[in-house]
Amino acid sequence: MSDPRRHGPTRGELWVWLWIAGAGLAMMVATVVLRWQSGLALAEVVVLPGLLFGWLGARSVRRLIRRDHPE
Repeated sequence: MSDPRRHGPTRGELWVWLWIAGAGLAMMVATVVLRWQSGLALAEVVVLPGLLFGWLGARSVRRLIRRDHPE
């Protein structure tokens, strides 16, 4: 049976995804601070990107800490 980590993203790719997630969250915060919106538009600007970038960042951090990546 092959090692499942062999086919996942490498350590460098995980760092890139972590930086992308951080930049996306920072842009989301800047958008909310500079142009506060209310109602349904707030879900588009905060909830959806927050889930996406939060998931990408958390997944990258978890895999980096566990060393769950090919070398």
